[in-house]
Amino acid sequence: MPYVLGIDIGSTTTVATVARRRGASWARPEVVALDAASTTVPSVLHLGEDGTLVVGESGTDDGSRTARGFVHRVGDDVPLLLAGEACPPQMLTAVLATWVVERVHDREGAPAEAVVLSHPAGWGRHRRDLLHAALWELGLSHVTLLPRTVTVAESHAARGFAGSAAAVYALGGNSFEAALVRRNARGRYETFGFPQGLDWIGGADFDEALAEHVRTVLARELAAAGRRETHATLRALRPECDRAKRALTVDTGTDVLLNLPAGPARVPVSRVQFEEMIRPAVQATVDLLLRTVNSAGLRPAELDAVLLTGGSTRIPLVGELLAAAFPVPVEVEPDPQLTAATGAALAACQVVSPRPRPAEPDRTPRPTAEARRDAAPAIPSPRRPDHGRPAVHSEPPPRPPVRIAPLDLPRPSRLALARTRGREG
Repeated sequence: MPYVLGIDIGSTTTVATVARRRGASWARPEVVALDAASTTVPSVLHLGEDGTLVVGESGTDDGSRTARGFVHRVGDDVPLLLAGEACPPQMLTAVLATWVVERVHDREGAPAEAVVLSHPAGWGRHRRDLLHAALWELGLSHVTLLPRTVTVAESHAARGFAGSAAAVYALGGNSFEAALVRRNARGRYETFGFPQGLDWIGGADFDEALAEHVRTVLARELAAAGRRETHATLRALRPECDRAKRALTVDTGTDVLLNLPAGPARVPVSRVQFEEMIRPAVQATVDLLLRTVNSAGLRPAELDAVLLTGGSTRIPLVGELLAAAFPVPVEVEPDPQLTAATGAALAACQVVSPRPRPAEPDRTPRPTAEARRDAAPAIPSPRRPDHGRPAVHSEPPPRPPVRIAPLDLPRPSRLALARTRGREG
């Protein structure tokens, strides 16, 4: 069945959705299970001993062969090093995107009719060109790049958001981005203003705040018992804190559970406690979103909504602080971790089947009744060119996607064009 693919490569996780053609229309995008146990995969690449790149955590302590956080490094002249080999961040991003495309191809039994990949709203042409070139080098010449603000707005619009201007609050695993989006004359969304971001705030920082609290409690209890635990003993702490963080989005309290050599440990945490730990960081993101709106010459009340994306936006404190600062609806989808990828698939539908452009309203001045009564009979006269102002031409309709066969480019290094393979299970 014909389908299109939307991909969102975040700072910590990667998500993909597909929309399938149903006759003359497209069905609502569905998330693709990229891993047997999860709908998401870590945005991590590990270089194996045989020179192939494997998606996901390696399960080893050899950090010299593992790359993470490379999406936000695109445009940086300093490459990442994997086992001593220089790897441009745009090439690593393209490798992960290629892995997703190939994995979905294998599951669907056919290539996607169109692929849309979201990227941070703050990217300019230089970064987009770098990623386009890397994708081309790996054989992906038909990928459309769109700012995450646009894909987020498309996803919310499909669920009923009909506004024209909105602020996008994107809280990722290791970063935060604030940007503005508006609907243009063609009925599509575009980014405007100056996107701003914070690289030191994300969902992983909330996990670490909770982990620090648990370490403090355990250290106090172990010291009272005359015992000490090593860092290796608490290796499972971060994943457990991530689970507890998710539980606190729906429950008022939970327990952080650990299996220590001395026996199981249980540290109770309430939602109030957790929110007090992260309140300064969340307030910093809300303040940055306000500054982003003000820098565009707008007041918060002039927006139609605040659109949320990112798994940690389910934390109730995020919505509470945003509602206090913005007197407009704060909208979050049931699973905000899928919002950007869902919007990317919806945008891919438009690449294949563009929406009809709305008719331009007739702005010709209409004469008054008195002017029509006093007007002389119309006499045809030759039209004279108006040299005082440039001619106004209507915008051409959207062009269909152009598919170009990839060139057989020389191999720059064994790493750059290494075929990726995923781990099953």
